[in-house]
Amino acid sequence: MPRIDKDEPVYMIGVAAKLCDVHPQTLRLYERLGLIRPKRVSSKNRLYSQADIERLQQIQRFTQELGVNLAGVEIILNLLEKMERMHAEMEHEMERVRREMEEEMARRVREIRSQRR
Repeated sequence: MPRIDKDEPVYMIGVAAKLCDVHPQTLRLYERLGLIRPKRVSSKNRLYSQADIERLQQIQRFTQELGVNLAGVEIILNLLEKMERMHAEMEHEMERVRREMEEEMARRVREIRSQRR
């Protein structure tokens, strides 16, 4: 079965609204506030991806279950995005350090072997 790209815009606004159990006008408001950025296929039509749907569901959890207002949601989402970027940078740096350590260990092993000869 082919892998579905989570960032592929596939849902019209009505479908996205039903999936998230909100009114389409709510999605338009979220877009105006910059909380969500659906793909525009024309000046009027928006398409939402699975990643957008997950973000909308996250917004709904914050507002409905936790009582966070939309300004707070924006701050939380920005912080979460920053944390994800920092995590990716840390993973990249850890991989770089691991490669350097492996190279240094291999170099030292070669040195030791050459000294034994």
